[in-house]
Amino acid sequence: MSTVLPPSANRLYFENAAGRVEEDVDGYVRLTYHPGRREMAVWQGLLQHTKRLLTRQAGGLMMVDQQQMTAFTPQEQAWLTEQWLPQALVEGGYRFGAVVQARDVFARLAMDSIRLQVQHLQLEYRYFPDEAAARAWLLSRPTSRS
Repeated sequence: MSTVLPPSANRLYFENAAGRVEEDVDGYVRLTYHPGRREMAVWQGLLQHTKRLLTRQAGGLMMVDQQQMTAFTPQEQAWLTEQWLPQALVEGGYRFGAVVQARDVFARLAMDSIRLQVQHLQLEYRYFPDEAAARAWLLSRPTSRS
C-alpha cells in the first residue's frame, strides 16, 4: 500500500494590492506581481517586505513572477534601480534572480531598461518564459548556505 503525501505549500509572508511574497518550499523567496496599476507606496511596501524575507532566508535566491505585471513607471524604475536593488544586495543578500517574464510587452521593455541600468551590480538573473524553467535554473545556483 502506498502513502500519498499532501502537496507542499508555500508559506505566505506578505500580500497587498501590488503582489505577494512567499517562502517557497524549496527555500527561495517568491515574489508574484498582481495585475493592474500599482500605487507607489503600496509597491514599495511589497518590496520592503521582500527584502526582509531575503534577509531572513539568507540564501540570496528569488523567483519573480511578472506574468501579470504591468510596466514599471519611470518613478518605479528609478526607485528600483537606485535604491531597492542596491539595498537588497547589501542588506538582503540578494544574489540570484529568476524572472518569469511578463505577458505585457511594455513590462518586458521596462525590465530590459532596468537590466541595462543595473548590470554593474553583483546580481545574476535570468528571464524565463515559464516557472518550471525558472525554478530549475534558480535551484542550480549556489546559495550562501551551500
